[in-house]
Order: sequence, then structure tokens, then C-alpha cells
Amino acid sequence: MTDLSPVRRALLSVSDKTGLIELGKALAARGVELLSTGGTAKALRDAGLAVRDVAEVTGFPEMMDGRVKTLHPMVHGGLLALRDNADHVAAMEQHGIVGIDLLVVNLYPFEATVAKGAAYDDCIENIDIGGPAMIRAASKNHAFVNVVVDVEDYAALLTELEANEGQTSYAFRQRLAQTAYARTAAYDAAVSNWMAGQLALEAPRRRAFAGELKQTLRYGENSHQQAAFYTDGSNRPGVATARQLQGKELSYNNINDTDAAFELVAEFDPANGPACAIIKHANPCGVAVGATLSEAYQKAFDCDRTSAFGGIVALNQPLDAETAARIVEIFTEVVIAPGASDEAIAIFAAKKNLRLLLTDGLPDPRQPIVAMKQVAGGMLVQDKDVGHVDLSELRVVTRLAPTDAQMADLLFAWKVAKHVKSNAIVYVKDGATVGVGAGQMSRLDSANVAAAKAQRMAAELGMADSPAKGCAVASDAFFPFPDGLLEAAAAGGTCVIQPGGSMRDDEVIKAADEAGLAMVFTGMRHFRH
Repeated sequence: MTDLSPVRRALLSVSDKTGLIELGKALAARGVELLSTGGTAKALRDAGLAVRDVAEVTGFPEMMDGRVKTLHPMVHGGLLALRDNADHVAAMEQHGIVGIDLLVVNLYPFEATVAKGAAYDDCIENIDIGGPAMIRAASKNHAFVNVVVDVEDYAALLTELEANEGQTSYAFRQRLAQTAYARTAAYDAAVSNWMAGQLALEAPRRRAFAGELKQTLRYGENSHQQAAFYTDGSNRPGVATARQLQGKELSYNNINDTDAAFELVAEFDPANGPACAIIKHANPCGVAVGATLSEAYQKAFDCDRTSAFGGIVALNQPLDAETAARIVEIFTEVVIAPGASDEAIAIFAAKKNLRLLLTDGLPDPRQPIVAMKQVAGGMLVQDKDVGHVDLSELRVVTRLAPTDAQMADLLFAWKVAKHVKSNAIVYVKDGATVGVGAGQMSRLDSANVAAAKAQRMAAELGMADSPAKGCAVASDAFFPFPDGLLEAAAAGGTCVIQPGGSMRDDEVIKAADEAGLAMVFTGMRHFRH
């Protein structure tokens, strides 16, 4: 095998015709013979290019609605033959097999067919067979054969041919082969996961996941870690699908925190009014609703002004000028929203390093999707926590029942607690967080942290009392002992929402009654690790 290998013959068979004619013309200009099938051949001929049908090469017509056309030794022999192996060359000569030096294939649009909600049989018909078979054959024989599966690589191919006078280097063919194998792996993953869904399999014996590179990151969580950002093809509104209007490139931590912020703010239906969430290190430091977006931002900001510095702001409604003007008063890393007015965009333009992401929609907080976490030697897979409770599902367990206003704050606090790292305690008053205790090793510690943050908020705002006085309290999991509950009551809590289910529920309920608290059980917990 030599490093450089010439391209004399190419087989082109693509569903996506983007760039096809330009590629075909550039190859023909180099004297490359073009082989093709079906619609690809027609498109090339309509552009005035000479094309040889694969059916002419194989001696068999396309049949069975195009299901069988390239699955033939004349094709696969041309892709798989080792050019420096005497036996292979002799077999080619004996059977009239011509070598194929370049394969350009993009697969039937299975993922797009599924995404548009097509019927089962339509999805099945869009599972490509010949394409993946040819791609795998050409990739295996990358010592001599180039395989291109992405339109984005057409320009690189032509540049390589120009630089090497119609030849390609081994390193270039290796890179193409790696991309090709990843594409067929992703394609098979899409098919197998779709079928698992159709069969309602909760835990398939084998499961595959795939992604497409969106961005190479400067580093990961820390500067010594390499990182990259991949999309999963789901088109869920959020950081992966957003348009970035301005600002520096997003970092690993920016992406992680922005996702956490937007998923949280999406819990609040924009039809019910504006909401804002401010995130720092994947935890909310302030969440609020308001009569205006500007008011919601200010209430969220006031919860923890210290932590909001350098944070991520997520909005459930399009950014307006008044809110934009407030946001730029301090340093903010990222703002993500469904949209933005021209006036707001102009205000942000003066802050060149502030990233503005627009999503054209909100993610559905109740849409079931798969969440993954890598562990040593394996992967944990679960449904994303899309659990929710309605007012009618809450069970009052104390002698005192919450008022309507308290119940509204309890449900608000419950939505926020779902997005706080366990152990989570959240204090809420009048539609805004006033203290958040996150990620502590005990629920008592989380209650203490939330109370301390409320006290700091009082100092920063010049309040005589802690804003936690009269607040609603949410706990993401049950209180195993009364101590955490009583700590929240000491901080000013007057009503509590928690899952219940502890062996000591009776003891905790008794403590709540003695403290004059109203408490409701959800029957659902929201651990977030």
C-alpha cells in the first residue's frame, strides 16, 4: 500500500442532493468516471454530466422498489478489492470487476422521517440497507477507497484531490472512514432506539446512543480536560438548538448551566405569565414569576445577588428592552430566551462578551426523554424526571390546611426543588425564591443554608426581617426526622410541601402540627444527583 491513492472511478448515491452537481462537475473535470443510481443519476445527467448506471455494471436492474440495486459482487468487489493483492486483482480481472475509488453516499432520511411523525411502515421503508453496506465496505478498504457520507466533506475532498493531483493521502482516507463508521453507528442507533420505542421496551438488552459534533470546546469543566459538544438530533428547544446572536463561544460549564436554567424556566408556562431563573453551577440561585419579565428578573436577582454575578439567566418569554437593561447592570455569562426584541438585542450589543441565545420555543417539561450518566464500566440510563403534581393530587396531612396563596407558593417551590441538587430545600414567598439550600449531605444542612441565604438577602435589600418569614418550604424528598422541618420553621416557614413516605411520617406530622405548620404530601420525590 502506498500513501497516495488515485481516484479514477466514483459511485455517487445520495438522498440529500445538496452540493451534488458541483461535486459531480469537479470530479468529471478531473476525468473521474461517475457511477450512480436512481434519482442521483438523473440529477447528474440533467446537469449535463456523463453517468454510468450501476445496473449496467451489475447486469441487473433495480428491483423491488429500489430495495435491491447495489447489493451485488460487482459493486462490493469494486469497493473491497485490495489493489496490491495479486489474488484480488486476478479475481477482478476474471469477473470483470472494476475498482471503485470513491464512494459518496448519504443515507435514506430515516431520522427525519421519524421526526415528522410518519407511520410505522413509512419509517421502515426509510431504513437504508445498500447504503450502510457500501459505506462499511468502503470504510474497511480505506487503504485504497475514499468514503464520503457528509455534504460538509465535499469541499475537503476536492481540496485533497487538488493538493495531490487527483490522489488522496492515507491519513485523509482514515479520517473519512472514521466519520463513515460513526455515521452508520448513529443510523443503526436511531433505528434500534425507534424500534425499542415502538415495542415499548423499557430496558432493551442492547442500547446504542449517538451524537453529531456541534462544537469543539476549549476545555471541559477544568482546563486540563478535553471536551466537545454533540447534538442528539432530537431538536428539543434549548442550548443545543439555539441561535447564538452574540458573545464568546460557549464553554462546557456555560452549556451545562444554560441547559439547567432553560429546563427549569420551562416549568413555568408563559401563558400564565413571565418567569425568570438564574443559575450558578447548575443550581438555581433565584427563580421568580412577575407581572412583567423585568419584575420576574428583579425578584429572581434579589434572592441571591452575590451568586447571580456571572450567572446564567433563562426567561420563559421573549427578552424585552426593559429586562435587557436590568440584566446588563451586572456581569452575566449567558441569557437564553425564546426570542428577543430588536431593542433588547441593541442593548445587549454593547456587552460584547455577553452570550445571547434564542431558541424560538420552550422545551416541554413533560416530554419523556432518555437521560444518561456514565459510570466506571457502564452507563446509567433512565427517563428524564418529568414528574409533576397538580393541586388536586396534594394531600393535606396536618390539622392546618394551606391557604390558596400558600398553596400557590408551595407548587412554585415544588417546581424549583425539582431542579435543585439533592438534598434540596427551597423557601418561596409571593412567587419568588427567598432561600435555596442545595447539594448538602443532610436535609438539616440544606435548611440551614437556605435560611442563611435568606438572611443575606435581607441584609442586601435593607430588610428588617428575613424574607423567609411566612414562606412556603419545599423539600425534594421526605424529612427522615423532624429536625430539618423544624429548622425550616425556625427560618420562618409556615407551610411545607414534601413527598412523604418516611418511616417517621407520623412523628414529622406531629412536629408540624405542634409548630403550627400546614403541610402537604405529593407522593413523589425529585432526587437530583
